[in-house]
Amino acid sequence: WTDKSVKDYKKFKGLKKENLRDNMTNLELVLNMLAEASTAEISKKKKPEGLESNKQIARKGGIAARKARIEIEKQTGESVIVSKNAKSLMARKNKLLFGKKQEM
Repeated sequence: WTDKSVKDYKKFKGLKKENLRDNMTNLELVLNMLAEASTAEISKKKKPEGLESNKQIARKGGIAARKARIEIEKQTGESVIVSKNAKSLMARKNKLLFGKKQEM
């Protein structure tokens, strides 16, 4: 749904060993869950057998989430996929709360 591999997505967010999910925005998490839930539902109906069939189902789930992402981006005029990670989000939160940059 992101048009990126997990490796590329982690690099985009500046992550090395950190968990990717822990560094997603709420909207990124929701779209990721939509991809997973769509894949699970399609899989229940189609009952794929074997690796290749399961890969095709997973792609279909990802396509559903990609369509949702593209529509959101059209409506907002902004990219859903952002390079912000937990560290940068916490720095912004601290700045808003305390009016200054807090050391991590």
